[in-house]
Amino acid sequence: MAKVTFQTDLCKGCGLCVEACPKHILAIAREKINQKGYHPAEMTDQDACIACAFCATMCPDCIITVEK
Repeated sequence: MAKVTFQTDLCKGCGLCVEACPKHILAIAREKINQKGYHPAEMTDQDACIACAFCATMCPDCIITVEK
């Protein structure tokens, strides 16, 4: 099973990871705001993740870690 972690305090909510996910299991959190004032990205279904790491590759701030 894959494990994806986000450093949500550093996320600026650009949405590049959301667009890159082939399983469509990432989303911008509408209910959360990080300490910088942005809505961070979040995983909606951890069990569906295939650990492709497209999200981590697309992230301009390198805040996503993917582990198998």
